[in-house]
Amino acid sequence: MPDSRSRPRRSGRPSAGRIADGFTARRLQLGLTQTRLAELAGVSRSSVQAIEAGRATVQLDVLTAVADVLGCDMVLVARAGRRLPSP
Repeated sequence: MPDSRSRPRRSGRPSAGRIADGFTARRLQLGLTQTRLAELAGVSRSSVQAIEAGRATVQLDVLTAVADVLGCDMVLVARAGRRLPSP
């Protein structure tokens, strides 16, 4: 059995649903269809659908390309009080 300390903990992270909702709301605000957003981002329409469905298997480069077209930044924010595990 793999050591569970080697995997990132998922508790307390923003849900994929919240991220999906943000991407969808911004796309609609800009008046873009999923197809047009995919074309502008240089990704497949199914990738846009996967993002908006909150699927956890979307690649970071795809998220970044779509976020760029939407005029959004993805930011890594450290949570207060979190310490790195000891080696």
